[in-house]
Formats: sequence, structure tokens, C-alpha cells
Amino acid sequence: MAFTRATGKHRRPSRMKRTTAHAAGVAALTTTGVIGTLAAPALAAEPAAEQSGLLPVIAIGDSVAEQIDAQAAAQKQAAAVAAAERKAEAAAKKRAQERAKEAREAKERAAREAERKRLNAYVAPISGSHVSTGYRSGGALWSSGSHTGVDFHAASGTPVRSVGSGTVVEAGWGGAYGNQVVIKMNDGTYTQYGHLSSIAVSVGQTVTPGQQIALSGATGNVTGAHLHFEARTTAEYGTDIDPVAYLRSHGVGV
Repeated sequence: MAFTRATGKHRRPSRMKRTTAHAAGVAALTTTGVIGTLAAPALAAEPAAEQSGLLPVIAIGDSVAEQIDAQAAAQKQAAAVAAAERKAEAAAKKRAQERAKEAREAKERAAREAERKRLNAYVAPISGSHVSTGYRSGGALWSSGSHTGVDFHAASGTPVRSVGSGTVVEAGWGGAYGNQVVIKMNDGTYTQYGHLSSIAVSVGQTVTPGQQIALSGATGNVTGAHLHFEARTTAEYGTDIDPVAYLRSHGVGV
């Protein structure tokens, strides 16, 4: 019995042609972005792909799209978490900087206040000494007939300190006072230090409380080494006020 082969338009396409057409459709989807880079496990769950041995054919379903959406959502969530962490870190850094600034400013204020108090403080002109001759004591030793200041007990060479903040207006020989220093204090009054063996400051120099300005001695009209200390309303002789009361009014115990 003879058989005839189907010819013409009724002939069925070969397997190679069908595979090529299917692959072309997949390629078109890939080109338009419908199918992107896919993980092998995701594709393995889909219907088996036909292969010609040369060109793989891929079929994509709803489950792959769902996985892509899930991956995108996870990436978006991770980005949001990272952004929140960066924001929290920036806020924490800002708070730390603000706290450091506040602490620094508080320290600076405390330092300024401490310095202000120091500069406004008063001290005794001789540390650990006492008054040996009082104010207004009478006698032939003083040209005015009475003592215009007080004497602090001090051996020659004892450090003499400025009782407060001020500016030196006299530093040198003062006649009966011997070597002397006169300071205009910041409150407008004047203090005098006499009979010095040496002077450590000069006119125009600013001084602070407790700063050494000289060494005690026995220069001028004296009978022995000591420090003559006066408080005055002006730099001139004869404007003296009670030195002990003056020091006590500034918190110095003498």
C-alpha cells in the first residue's frame, strides 16, 4: 500500500520551527523588559522549558512576578530601615555635639566667674603676718605727728603682695618711705607699700590680687625692717584712711 507525504499548506511545522518561534516570543518579552534577570530557583518552579539543545526557552508565570514584587518590597523596606538608622545616628550625633557645646560653655562661664572673683578679691600685703604698729599711732618718728598707715611685721626680703587688682602709678624712691610702690586700685582707691628692699614692678603695669610686687626692707626713715602699708583716697600724701578697716571692708581678716 502506498502512502503519500502531506504537502503544501497542510504540512505541520517541524519541531525546530516551533521551538524557534517560541524562543523568539520569549526574546521579545525579554527585550521589552517583561522578563529581567531571574534567579534559577524561581525559574525551576515554572513549567519545564523546551530546549532545542542550542537555545533555552523560558516560560514565566504569576509566581515569578510575585517573587519579583516581594524582592522589590524587601529592598524598599531595607532602604527605609537604613535611612531611619542614618537619621537616628545623625540625631544622636547632633545631640552629643549640643551636649558637648553646653558643657564647654558652662565650663567657660565657670572659669570666667572664677577669674572675676579672683580679680575682685583682696588679700593681706604680707602673708601670715600681723600689724606691729597701728594706724594713727603718735610719736616723733612721723613728720605728721602720727602714723599715716600700719606696719606689718616682716623680716627684710619677705615677699610683698598687691592687696588687689590695679595699676602701678609710682615705683621708686619715696623719701621718708624709702623704696615704695603706689597702686591705683580698680575701685578707685590707692594703696602704698613702703620701706622696700627691692621693687619688682614698674609704672603702668597692671597687677592682680596676691601678685608679688616687691620685697620688704628697711629703706627710708625706719628703725628696723618691716612693711609700711597705707590706704588712700588719692595718690597724694595726707589722703590716708584706716588701712585695717579698708582691708576688712574687702574681706581680709587682719
